[in-house]
Amino acid sequence: MSADVPVTRTIEGGIARFTIDRPEAGGAINYLMRDQLASWFEEASGDLSIRVIVLQSVGPKGFCTGADLRSMPPSLPRPEGAPDKAIGDNGRMVRNGWQRLVNSILDCEKPVIAQVQATAAGGGMHLALACDVIVAAESATFVEAFVRRGIAPDAAGAWLLTRLVGITKAKELFFFGDALSATEAARLGMVTKVVPDAQLEETVNGLADRLAEAPTRAIAVTKFLTNRALDVDRTQALHDEAMGQELVTYTEDMREGIAAFVERRTPHFRGW
Repeated sequence: MSADVPVTRTIEGGIARFTIDRPEAGGAINYLMRDQLASWFEEASGDLSIRVIVLQSVGPKGFCTGADLRSMPPSLPRPEGAPDKAIGDNGRMVRNGWQRLVNSILDCEKPVIAQVQATAAGGGMHLALACDVIVAAESATFVEAFVRRGIAPDAAGAWLLTRLVGITKAKELFFFGDALSATEAARLGMVTKVVPDAQLEETVNGLADRLAEAPTRAIAVTKFLTNRALDVDRTQALHDEAMGQELVTYTEDMREGIAAFVERRTPHFRGW
């Protein structure tokens, strides 16, 4: 990976680790890093060697402090006399940028664990909230920093945060931009687990190991159903549930799970 794209990916024992390696910038993400991470999450759905993904970052300053506003993708060539910005340019940039990254996590068919060791701010906070399991160190903080820059929230923030904490609390966090401790974030339902800083990696590794041995396809269907649950009515939710059950019924892991139950042994799931 070049110095312009300081993100790394490793895959071992069914566990993929996507690492933001930019400690000098608090984990801020430039557009090359953003697009590379999105591509990796999109590819992971079909990669049978991956059973779970850990999204982590290097350094004590930030898990991810959002977008690097000094890094912008190059513009396409424009005809003579065309404006520097045309109607549609900014909306397209948002959709193809951070929205794509957040969607790549939400739509990924593998469970994603966020290992938050420090500040998650702005888009970086939403990056963490998009993950399925969020484990934070006691010293970590979460900040809706957009109002501090005169910017409205993006990266699916209003959709994610309001679903987690309710509309009134979401407005408070967006309007004032105050930092939340990891403990308070957990109390509000934003974080799965808060652990002492020294136990963060060990805790995440333990959860990743469990998910790497779980029935991967069943978890993919479960993730889809729960992510849609608040967006559809009961009729649609039950239709989705029936279709999900139909799909899972034909997996080898379901056959193995039933056989292990009948034979009174521990199942050995393979991920398909």
